[in-house]
Amino acid sequence: MIERFRCREDRTIISLSQPLPQTDCWTGTADPSTVRIAVRERAAAGDDAGGHGVRGVRPVEQYWFLKQCRLLERLPIAGLQRLEARSRYRQWPAGSTVYLPDDNADAVLLLVAGRIKLCHLTPDGKESILALIEPGELFGELCLIGATKREEQAVASILSTVVLIPRAVMESLMGEYAELTLGITRLLGLRRQRIERRLKHLLFRSSRDRLIHLLLELAESHGARSPTGVEIRLKLSHQDLAGIIGSTRETVTNTLGELQTQGLVKLGRQQVTLLDVTRLAAATDTGD
Repeated sequence: MIERFRCREDRTIISLSQPLPQTDCWTGTADPSTVRIAVRERAAAGDDAGGHGVRGVRPVEQYWFLKQCRLLERLPIAGLQRLEARSRYRQWPAGSTVYLPDDNADAVLLLVAGRIKLCHLTPDGKESILALIEPGELFGELCLIGATKREEQAVASILSTVVLIPRAVMESLMGEYAELTLGITRLLGLRRQRIERRLKHLLFRSSRDRLIHLLLELAESHGARSPTGVEIRLKLSHQDLAGIIGSTRETVTNTLGELQTQGLVKLGRQQVTLLDVTRLAAATDTGD
């Protein structure tokens, strides 16, 4: 796994005014809008990072990509230095595979920019989407609880920048910082809870109900108020939605059309707006 991220030793990295150098196998360049999200609470200190791989760059600039992750943002500078020194960076074009089932699980990955989908292929060749990873989120975290091989496939949905953190480094920090260990434990619990809920829906609810519950879930996590309702700010194709709920693209397309006819949603290009969240929640077979 780490081989995919291997890079040259003379890294000159993480200046807000200069992109990372590029090689044939990796790049550290992130979208400018992502770079501007760098945390600024230590900017006033004016510390120089000359001894830590980047001359004339303050720690707040040097470690912005790690500060993107809520689990890591409260680590002290010493912890961030250790992570940065051992991390590797790479951009993955849309549709490219970050890792495959049975790849060695020797690192945790942090998405800096873009979107990653975790999925697996069913015996009949259909893609089942397990999770969508957004910037600032860790994935591949099962290696921290003993997994030695990947169980799923990770694919870049759009151009994505990924940071690889070796498992040994993360485990060492977890042994020193209880708050980090607690955060990882919560992450594992929340993701397991989400998978169990979707499995229950898959077994006991209709495709229509599963789609409605997914739309409500996406509205809660990625929704924004608009003049007409709640707009889901996550561009997903009908095939993506079908892969998440275990259905077909045709069924999703027909169901969304019915919901639009009923005045519950408004459809755009890979865009869905919930016009009446209360009515939509009540439109399921169970009404919950």
